[in-house]
Amino acid sequence: MVFDGVVTRAIAHELDRKLSSGRVLKIYQPTETELLFTIRQYGENKQLLLSAHPSYARIHVTEDQYDNPREPTMFCMMLRKHLGGSFIESVEQIENERILHIHFQTKNEIGDLSVKKLVVELMGKHSNIILVDQDRQLILDSIKHISGAQNRHRSILPGNEYISPPSQNKVNPINVDEEMFIRKLDFNAGKLDQQIVQTFMGISPLLANEIIYQARLGNLDDYKQAFKKIISPPIRENEYVPQILHDNKSRFYVLDLESYSGEKKRFNSVSEMLDTYYSGKAERDRVKQKAGDLIRFLTNEVKKNQRKLLKLDKTLEEAEHADRYQRDGELLTAHMHLVRKGDKQVEVTDYYDPNQVTRTIKLNEHKTPSENAQAFFKKYHKLKKSKQMVEEEKKKANEEIVYLEEIIEQINSAREQDIEEIREELQEQGYLKKKSGKGKPKKKTTKPEPETFYASDGTIILVGKNNKQNEYLTNRIARKNEIWLHTKDIPGSHVVIRSTDPSAGTLHEAAQLAANFSKSKNSSSVPVDYTLIRHVKKPNGGAKPGFVIYENQKTLFVTPDKAFISKLKNK
Repeated sequence: MVFDGVVTRAIAHELDRKLSSGRVLKIYQPTETELLFTIRQYGENKQLLLSAHPSYARIHVTEDQYDNPREPTMFCMMLRKHLGGSFIESVEQIENERILHIHFQTKNEIGDLSVKKLVVELMGKHSNIILVDQDRQLILDSIKHISGAQNRHRSILPGNEYISPPSQNKVNPINVDEEMFIRKLDFNAGKLDQQIVQTFMGISPLLANEIIYQARLGNLDDYKQAFKKIISPPIRENEYVPQILHDNKSRFYVLDLESYSGEKKRFNSVSEMLDTYYSGKAERDRVKQKAGDLIRFLTNEVKKNQRKLLKLDKTLEEAEHADRYQRDGELLTAHMHLVRKGDKQVEVTDYYDPNQVTRTIKLNEHKTPSENAQAFFKKYHKLKKSKQMVEEEKKKANEEIVYLEEIIEQINSAREQDIEEIREELQEQGYLKKKSGKGKPKKKTTKPEPETFYASDGTIILVGKNNKQNEYLTNRIARKNEIWLHTKDIPGSHVVIRSTDPSAGTLHEAAQLAANFSKSKNSSSVPVDYTLIRHVKKPNGGAKPGFVIYENQKTLFVTPDKAFISKLKNK
């Protein structure tokens, strides 16, 4: 991903056109680093997302849905106090840096006009969103508080003067002509791409490489023309071509890059491009952090069961030859007169062999002949008895692996609110210790909430994102004549179509969801079974949560399409 000064310029230009004169209706803070503004402009509501995430810092209009906390943070309440009901005057980029200023016109407590400024600094792990009183240039609050001990140049704390990030003494390429561009570079020093990045403000390595590529390693005039072609008109005149570039890793940019020959997907707006690219990435990162300990624990449990299976297979192999120990015991009993205590082995005639061959039986020198014979019989009975037990243990271990892998898969596609339910399930199943509740108020139990999707014809499709949701969906929510779907013999989510007679298109879309929320989400032609809820039952005998048996099913084969599934979610 390349959120450089040029992308910042493009999104600033777009937001200034789309949001200026818009009124702020609602402000939420879905996560500790993200804000969501609902802005009404010309009779239309738009959602503006601002993020100071260390890896996914960005700003754009979004179509994604976010779950908002019941209790707003202090920063969110401060924003509501100062910006609720305000009007957006303008959105501007500072020079060609990754810094945006959003200017709001509002009224203070006594009804006088007041101007506030929201500073959005998109600088990786140093990203921040800062509310500033424009007249006094004082910080009212920020999404991240930075003390003087953390940053010698400036502290970002309520009541402090707002100071811009330290200048890197770079030149704004928008204000430079091709002659100046050439003068700023030392062609004898080489590494021109690095020189361009270090000399010019907001130019990323990706754009620097594009300038070098278009110059084709030619003379000075070629470099002048390459710079001119990229800067004017595309950047100066704001003529952008938002696109996602697909190769071994996805990237996005707002200019058409000649140096890139792979697949390009173009978008109508910068916001649409950013929304598509970042959709789910930040949440996946948060889920990964929140569930990192669970993934490690479950992976270790799977490996433990796999090692157990290897040992059981070895025991089973021994059990297959249990008769050999019985035979050795009987042959030793028949030849007891040939053996004395202290012997390490004895040669006997094998009466069980048609040719009456001579066999060597190894003995324990510390035991009497009778004790050696009893040891063989004891080993025989133990192995014979263990064969059935080993088969049962193998079955349990295999079921355990299937269950644990299904939980891992559920975590991989979980929302933040799903993780706590998964943790509770593992505690109830005895895998994790329950936290002591001493001195804490009893937590109110909430009903599991399967995720809701909408088919193209508007039919509701529900998807269980963990076993608690799967059981609640299949056994409590769904009616007996509604359609239930699940990937065939593959760990995945329970899916229910809230219709007794869905169209073929809706059935296919529900199958897409079942395949996408399964272990085979990256495969093609995934088999998905579907049947009526009345034919789905939980087996007797203490089956694991979420495990069911079903009959009278039919099978569809689908290839998951994540972009299409995203549309089903956002309808």
